[in-house]
Amino acid sequence: MIFTFYIYIMQVKAKGKYLRISSKKMRLVTDLIRGMDLKDALDSLNFVPKKSARFINKVLKSALANAEHNFDLKKENLFIKEIFVNEGPTLKRWRPRAFGRAGQVRKRSSHLEIILGEKIPSSETRSVKTKIKEPIIESISKDKIEEKKPVEETEEETLNRLQGKHQSKPNYYQKKGKGFRGSLKKIFRRKTI
Repeated sequence: MIFTFYIYIMQVKAKGKYLRISSKKMRLVTDLIRGMDLKDALDSLNFVPKKSARFINKVLKSALANAEHNFDLKKENLFIKEIFVNEGPTLKRWRPRAFGRAGQVRKRSSHLEIILGEKIPSSETRSVKTKIKEPIIESISKDKIEEKKPVEETEEETLNRLQGKHQSKPNYYQKKGKGFRGSLKKIFRRKTI
């Protein structure tokens, strides 16, 4: 299981990815708590006798922790703004069947995404806590800046450049050794060694 979270102003987003349960079974429980207050949803998930309730409870607690830590939001002021389940990758396995045949078993997974919102929007804007340091800017003196000097060329090079006789880099096909043509001879050889 991989848990990631994204934080926006006035809403908190948490994801649970690659959960080993089908999305159809997850949607049975997500439909129960959609639009509920966070506190009521956490209480009701404790009494739902489904495997998916544990996954949803875990991601909800992750979203709550993000909201409290990053935005200092209160648990009582939060509700489930959006909750949806997408289908994840399916593992294909095989099991033996009658008459020597094999039957395919699909082990499905799902991605859960929860977005929490505030019931009463707070007036103050909050910033996200980051660990990025400010860049260090040094003042550069004029002595350190060197001007690029033009490369001097000889008279022969200038005449060749003006006449269009400048030396170019050797072509891919003109390289030393056999190169491309040698490999073609090997491919279209009449007799094999």
